[in-house]
Amino acid sequence: MKITKTTVLDVISAFARFYMAYIWISAGWAKLGEHMSTTKTIEAYEIFTPEWSNYLAYLIGPLEVIGGVLLLLGLFLRPSAAVGTGVLVLFMIGIGQAWARGLGIDCGCFEVDPNQDAQAMNYAKTLARDVFYIFLMIWTMKRPFTKFALHP
Repeated sequence: MKITKTTVLDVISAFARFYMAYIWISAGWAKLGEHMSTTKTIEAYEIFTPEWSNYLAYLIGPLEVIGGVLLLLGLFLRPSAAVGTGVLVLFMIGIGQAWARGLGIDCGCFEVDPNQDAQAMNYAKTLARDVFYIFLMIWTMKRPFTKFALHP
C-alpha cells in the first residue's frame, strides 16, 4: 500500500476530530454533577460575579459534552469546530488574565477541585496545550474528517 499525501492528511484529520471529541467529552464529563466545585473554580478566575459563575457552572459541562458528541458523531463538523475554537480562545483569555494578575488557581479543565494546591496550574503549559487544541479545531474546520460522519 502506497502512502499518499491524501492518506496522511486523512489520518491527521481523523486524529484532530476524534481526539478533540475525547477532550471535550472528558472535560465536560468531569464537571457534570460537580456544580458547587465548578462554581468555585469559575469564581477563582475573578471575572464573573458569584451569580454568573453559578449560571456558567450549570452550562459549561453539558455544553462541552455536547460539543464533543457532535465531533464524535460527525454532526456539523465545521460549525462545531468553529464554536469549539471560539470557546478555547475564551478559555485562554481567562487563563491569561489569571496569570497576568498572579492568581494561583486550578484550571478546572479536566477535573474540578477548587481546593487544589494554589500552584497547581502551569500557566504556560496550559496555554500551549490550548494553542495545540485550537490548531486541531482549525484543522477540523478546514479539512474535516467526514468518514463515519452523520452530517459533515
